[in-house]
Amino acid sequence: MYSYSFEKLGAWQSARSLTKNIYIITNAFPNDEKFGLVSQMRRAAISISSNIAEGSSRKTAKDQTRFYNIAYSSGLELLSQLILSLDLQFIDETTYNNLREDIEKVTRQINGLVKSISKTY
Repeated sequence: MYSYSFEKLGAWQSARSLTKNIYIITNAFPNDEKFGLVSQMRRAAISISSNIAEGSSRKTAKDQTRFYNIAYSSGLELLSQLILSLDLQFIDETTYNNLREDIEKVTRQINGLVKSISKTY
């Protein structure tokens, strides 16, 4: 089976794992948050990996950077939602810290992608 270039990127692999963890954690959120915070968090998490994948297919460094920046911004959006989840006591401190570390890892990796391609333009 053919592997696309994005599948080999550490940032995409980490984002994929983060998304899975977000889905698992949000399953325990209150039912009345299903179309609120749960939906927002899941979409933000999916946006990270999706924009990394899409950015990797772009031909110019400038275009790639644009998608990687969107992925980074989705990571910060997810972090904000995670903080709210802690404030609302939907998650505990340990879960928060673990997911925050995951987000920090992904955003560092995205920054690495941007830095590596920014040298080309």
